[in-house]
Amino acid sequence: MKQLHKQSSINHRRDEETLIPQTPPYSPKSLKHPRSLPRSINYLFKEQRLLFIFIGILIGSTFFILQPTLSRLVPTETHPSIPKSFSNNVVSHTQEFSVSNQNPIHGKMGRVPVGIGRRRMRIVVTGGAGFVGSHLVDKLIGRGDEVIVIDNFFTGRKENVVHLFGNPRFELIRHDVVEPILLETNVMGTLNMLGLAKRVGARFLLTSTSEVYGDPLQHPQKETYWGNVNPIGERSCYDEGKRTAETLTMDYHRGDGVEVRIARIFNTYGPRMCLDDGRVVSNFVAQAIRKQPMTVYGDGKQTRSFQYVSDLVDGLVALMEGEHIGPFNLGNPGEFTMLELAEVVKDTIDPSATIEYKPNTADDPHMRKPDISKAKELLNWEPKIPLREGLPLMVNDFRNRILNEDEGKGA
Repeated sequence: MKQLHKQSSINHRRDEETLIPQTPPYSPKSLKHPRSLPRSINYLFKEQRLLFIFIGILIGSTFFILQPTLSRLVPTETHPSIPKSFSNNVVSHTQEFSVSNQNPIHGKMGRVPVGIGRRRMRIVVTGGAGFVGSHLVDKLIGRGDEVIVIDNFFTGRKENVVHLFGNPRFELIRHDVVEPILLETNVMGTLNMLGLAKRVGARFLLTSTSEVYGDPLQHPQKETYWGNVNPIGERSCYDEGKRTAETLTMDYHRGDGVEVRIARIFNTYGPRMCLDDGRVVSNFVAQAIRKQPMTVYGDGKQTRSFQYVSDLVDGLVALMEGEHIGPFNLGNPGEFTMLELAEVVKDTIDPSATIEYKPNTADDPHMRKPDISKAKELLNWEPKIPLREGLPLMVNDFRNRILNEDEGKGA
């Protein structure tokens, strides 16, 4: 018992020593009042901790006082807005793209600035190595924007953007916009990009097509026309895909408040088109240069309207930077039968070129001509380059590429 009592006394003394700070030299006052200061206060005074706290507060206060002044000294271009992003449809070779002019400092949305003093934008363009996309990239780079091109090269070509490889404001990434679903449909590309536009608060532009009108009973076609379509025909995968894309775009606008624009593009031609993509202008030009008969399907009396690619790019930019949702017809009202187009190609390339007739394809529209009065009024846009002026520019590009193609085969 004595041994236990002795051990208990020793433990008690150790507990007291732990509780009473022993700070030599001992003063009668400190021994008399062992708990004169709370432990937290004692902790702050030890090892100059309080001094370091005051220094930290001083540094933090200095930063927040000077930060507004430093922000005014930094050029506006060092604060790029949330990226414009462009999405590609790997089937139609056309682009949907979204754009934001959100200021990352103030978090406010505004119109895309244009003209003198416009802010440089950082832009992501998917499908930017394709026919229309590459021309759009040229225009954006030319006006001072930074552009990242994302392309799966399904129809795009590196050669279309190789002239930009040395530009510090250009970057090329190989990627498919529909990943990871691996479906080559314009609906999935549109859905992915609408989701992006919703997440970042961007403006979204869908480049739809005149094919939404089907085989039209109205001529010329206005945007209010709902079309005459076959939803189960051979062409319906493309036609209905674009109609569905328009539906999704408007649903995101009405349901989620996404700011959207819709363009309906009519036949477009120009440099960088694929040589063998099946479009009538590229078919005729490539065949005439190769000394092959130009293939006309049916009787050749069906009509189309052809706009030069630079006119289309101007229209897309005007729509994107405007305040109207659309849809807007973007096309050249100049109307040609297939036989008339063949004659223009012959006059431009080879007067001795011949024509070969083949059975017409299923659901081929008989007439196609845009009514662009809405675009003229609200976008102040109309095409400037007629077919006979634009076609030679395309022919020069095709000649060079076909010549290089033939030399490569010979080697």
